Amino acid sequence: MATPEKPSEDVLKQLRALSHDMSNALEVIIQAQYLLQQSQELSPEDKKWVGMIGKAGAEATDANRKIRDMIRALSVTQAKVRL
Repeated sequence: MATPEKPSEDVLKQLRALSHDMSNALEVIIQAQYLLQQSQELSPEDKKWVGMIGKAGAEATDANRKIRDMIRALSVTQAKVRL
């Protein structure tokens, strides 16, 4: 299996920007889910959907955190190669 090519600094910069934008979008989803969850007028079916939104938001946030960790590790590797 071939070793993948190391991403350029420009690609890493674009990935960091996309991850940041994803974090901002996820924050809105998580906050909206929290506010919906506080409603006293939700039916059991609505509560189910609000719970699913919360779970999906948490999973997406975790995935985005892992992506940021990978970007960070690649950035450190790039910096070491330049030295």
